[in-house]
Amino acid sequence: MFSKKYNLILTSFVVGLLLMIAKFIAYYLTYSSAILTDALESIINVVASAFAFYAIYLASQPRDMNHPYGHGKIEFFSAGLEGVLIVLASIFIVFHASQELINPQPVLDLKIGLSIISIGVIINYGLGYVLEKQGIEKMSPTLIADGQHLKLDAISGLILVSAVLIVYITHIYWIDGFASILFALFMAWNGIKIIRKSIGGLMDETNNEVLEKVVNILKNNQKSEWIDIHNMRIQEYGSDIHIDCHLTLPNYWVLEKVHETVHEFEEILGKEFPSHVEIFIHTDPCMPECCHYCKVENCPIRQSPQTTVIDWNKANLSLNQKHFAENI
Repeated sequence: MFSKKYNLILTSFVVGLLLMIAKFIAYYLTYSSAILTDALESIINVVASAFAFYAIYLASQPRDMNHPYGHGKIEFFSAGLEGVLIVLASIFIVFHASQELINPQPVLDLKIGLSIISIGVIINYGLGYVLEKQGIEKMSPTLIADGQHLKLDAISGLILVSAVLIVYITHIYWIDGFASILFALFMAWNGIKIIRKSIGGLMDETNNEVLEKVVNILKNNQKSEWIDIHNMRIQEYGSDIHIDCHLTLPNYWVLEKVHETVHEFEEILGKEFPSHVEIFIHTDPCMPECCHYCKVENCPIRQSPQTTVIDWNKANLSLNQKHFAENI
């Protein structure tokens, strides 16, 4: 898994470097503000891919005494840095394009510039699509952020190609700077969204998609002896996932039976994720109040019949309490 992620981000770096060189050549041939905007954005691609390359390497390192949960959170930091760089680039673009609006300059050989930017659009969108798709499959914030960034760069190129075409046809040169400013604002908004998501990951914000997936796995594989699940928490360490919860089991079971059930519970959850999943389970003995929703048949200590069925959902499983009848 690491090898494929490593190769993908390395490809992103090499392609980004080549496209950056090509776009700066296009700028020096045309002196188009819009093309300079695209070239400057490519610098961000290269720097972000270089750091993402290091982040994926570090995230793959095993746990140690100083990092008992591994190094996966570096992926959130990498994604956040990419967002910051996008915002900084957008600020510089606005500053440069504003000067072009005040004092518009004629652009030169636009045919070559348009050709280079058009090729870049196709390459960036294709690579960005692959990176984002693989990032989602492998639950890698770094790959997702880099893929989204490349797709954003492709969209920018498409917008800027349109603007340069209009300039080429109409010779209205202020459109060049105006298009750059519009796209810079679009860049900044997307950069802020990437930063927001990475901060959420660093602060262990609940990922609702992962939580829903865990809930659905448990509902689809529910065992009668799993009397109750509560206080479930999920933390993401890059692509790795840490899950802990309380599992209520019959209080007359011997320790060996409890251990087997917990192991089965962990296997059911772990096999459904493409990344490493670490599960910590705190087992609780059942109490008389649990009888109202307990599904265990022929229970030797049952004090009352089952009268309630708990709907396992995100809210119920996250509660830090057993689901006694009066709390349902």
